[in-house]
Amino acid sequence: MSEQVNPILEYGFRIPFDRIQPEHVRPGVRALLSNADEAIAALIDDSAPPTYENTVERLDSITERVKERVTVVTHLLSVAESPDMRAAYNEVLPEITDFWTRLPLNEDLWSHLKSLAGSEDGRALQGIRGRHLATLVREFRRAGADLEGKDRDRLKEINIEMSQLEQRFSENVLDATNAFQLVVEDESRLDGVPPADRDEARRKAGAAGEKGWLLTLDYPSFEPVLKYATDRTLREELYLAFVMRCRDGEFENVTTIQRLLELRREVADLLGYEHFPDYRLEEAMAKTGAAAIEFTDQLTERTHPYWKRDVQALEAHAATLQIERLEPWDVAFVSEHLRRVRYAIDDEVIRPYFPLDKVLSGLFAIVHRVFGLQVLAREASEVWHEDVLYYDLLDQDGTHLGSFYADWHPRPEKRQGAWMSDMITGRVAADGSMSPHLGVIAGNLTPAKGDVPSLLTHREVQTIFHEFGHLLHHLTTTVPVAPRAGINVAWDFVELPSQLMENWTWEREALALISGHYETGEPLPDALYERMVDSRRFMGGWAQMRQLSFGYSDLKLHLEYSSEKDGDVLPYVERLLDRYSLRPGFSRYHSTASFTHLFAGGYASAYYSYLWSEVLEADAFSRFKNEGIFSQSVGREYVDRILSRGDSAEPEDLFRDFLGRDPDPQALLDRNLGTLAEEVGV
Repeated sequence: MSEQVNPILEYGFRIPFDRIQPEHVRPGVRALLSNADEAIAALIDDSAPPTYENTVERLDSITERVKERVTVVTHLLSVAESPDMRAAYNEVLPEITDFWTRLPLNEDLWSHLKSLAGSEDGRALQGIRGRHLATLVREFRRAGADLEGKDRDRLKEINIEMSQLEQRFSENVLDATNAFQLVVEDESRLDGVPPADRDEARRKAGAAGEKGWLLTLDYPSFEPVLKYATDRTLREELYLAFVMRCRDGEFENVTTIQRLLELRREVADLLGYEHFPDYRLEEAMAKTGAAAIEFTDQLTERTHPYWKRDVQALEAHAATLQIERLEPWDVAFVSEHLRRVRYAIDDEVIRPYFPLDKVLSGLFAIVHRVFGLQVLAREASEVWHEDVLYYDLLDQDGTHLGSFYADWHPRPEKRQGAWMSDMITGRVAADGSMSPHLGVIAGNLTPAKGDVPSLLTHREVQTIFHEFGHLLHHLTTTVPVAPRAGINVAWDFVELPSQLMENWTWEREALALISGHYETGEPLPDALYERMVDSRRFMGGWAQMRQLSFGYSDLKLHLEYSSEKDGDVLPYVERLLDRYSLRPGFSRYHSTASFTHLFAGGYASAYYSYLWSEVLEADAFSRFKNEGIFSQSVGREYVDRILSRGDSAEPEDLFRDFLGRDPDPQALLDRNLGTLAEEVGV
C-alpha cells in the first residue's frame, strides 16, 4: 500500500501500530468521519424500498468501520500516550462524539429504519436479523431519535460535553499517578517489603537520578508497601497519595464528577426516564435502577455476617501487632500478616511458582483441553512497544478464529488496570464463512526485575485468566451481525465469561499446568496448594462487602445525588460508604475522584454487574466441577451455547440453555464466604 495512505485508514487485518503517529490522528479521523457521512447520505438517497440489506447491513458496515478505526486511536492512548497524541485526539473527540450523536438524530435515516421495521418484510425477519432490527430501533429511540427541536440540539451538546469530561477525567488520573514519586533514603523504612520489590525501587531511583529507593503509584510499586511495610507512616503516606489522587490541585476531578452526574440526569430526563440508572440498565438483565439496588441490598444483607466476622478478625489481629485503632492503610498489612499466621502463606511464597511464561503456556494448554482451541505465537513487527506479543487462535478443525496482541507490563505512558479491547469483528463472506476477529489483552503485571523474570501473584494470574475470558468471548463469536456479536451483550452478563475463567486458577489439575518454579520448574507443591485453597475464602466477607460498596455508591450517586440537596460529592460518598465501614469516618479516604470505571470507563450505574455476573459464573462453573474441569464436551457446549452466541438471544435464555435452570446465588456465597464457624482470632 502506498506510503501516502494514512495508516489509521489502512484496512488490513494487522494494524500498523508502529507507523501511526500523532500527526495522522486529525486528518485520519476527519477523513473517516467524512467518508461515513457521505455513505450515510447515499444510503438515505437510495430510492429503493428499505430492506434489511440496503438499510441495516449497509448502516452496520459504515458504523463498524468508524468504530474500528477510532478504536485504533483510543487504544494507542491507553498503551502509548504522548502529549501530542493526547492533544490530537482531544481536538477530534468532539467531532467523533458529534458523529455518533447525529446518527440516531438523522430524521431521514430514522424514517428508513422505521419504514423497514413496520413493513411486512421487516416484521417477517426471524432469528438474529429480527433481533438486530428490533434492537437497533430501540437503540435509536434510546439515543433520542424521537426528540424534536431544542431537545435534539441539547442532547448533542450534552453528549459532546460528556465525552470531553470523561476524557479529561481519565487523563487527570494518569497524570496524577505519574506525578507522584516518593524517594526513601532510609532503607529501614522498607523493612518487611520483599527484597525483589526493594531492588526494583532502587533500580527506579537510579534510573531517575535519585539516591535511595523510588516508590510510585503504579500497582507493582504501591501494593508491596501496603501489604508488607512495617513502617506505618510510610503505608499511610503512600495510601493517602493513592486514594487522594485528583481531589484537588492541578489534576482535580471533583467538579468533573459533579458535572457528569448533572449531565447524566439531564440525559435521562430528556429521554423520558425517571433516573439515569433506569435509562442505563434498560437493556441490562437488571432492567431498572431499583432492581439493581434490590440485588445489592439483598446481597449486602447476606454478606454482612461474614464481613462482621472478618472485621473482628482484623481488629483482633491488629491488636497483636500493637495497632490499637485500625486505619485504612493498615488493612492490607494486617490482613496479609494474619493470612501468614493462619495459613503459613503469602503472595511472596507463591510468586516464584508463577513465572509469566509458564502461566501463559499453561493457560493456552487449558484452553486447548477444555474448549478445543489452539493458541499459536506469531511474529509481529507492527506493534506499539517491543514487549508486545501476538498470537493466533485456531478452532479444533484448524479454522483461524482470530488473533490478539498481549501487552502485560506497566509503563508511564500506559493507563492502569487490565482490560481487553475488541479491535475488529469478523465479517461473514459470501460462502457463509466468517473472517477472523482481532483483539488486545493488556495489563500492568509485575515486570521482570534484573535477572529474575516476571513472577506473578495468584491475583495477577487470576487477572490474566479474567481478561482472557473476555478475549475468548470476542474471538469465538459466530454471530454474523457485528453489533450483536462477541462482548456486545447485556452489561451485567458480559463479566460471566471473564469471571468463569478465573475458576481454573484454583483447581489442582489446572495449577499443575500453569505453575512451575522459575528456577527449578517444580510445580506448586501439594502442601502449598492446600494452604492456598484453605485461604481462598480468607477475608471473603470483607472483599465482597468492598465490591458491594462500590456498586451501592455508584447507584446512589446516579439515582439520588444532587449538589443542591446533598452538598459536595466527596462527603456524600463518605456518608454512603459508612454503611460498609467498620466505624463512621473510616471511609473518608475513598478513591471516587480517580474511579475511572464510573467516570471514564463505561460502568456508570453498572458497577453492581461484577457481582451480578459472578452469581452467574459461580453457578455455571458447577457443571465443570460436576462433570470434569477438563471435560471438552462441557467446554464445547459452553462455547456453543454461551461464548460464541454474543447477543443472539436473551442472556437468561443462554444461561438456561447451558445449565438447564435459572441461576442460584448460593453457589457464590458458598465459594466466596465459607461458613461463619471459621475462626475469628489468630
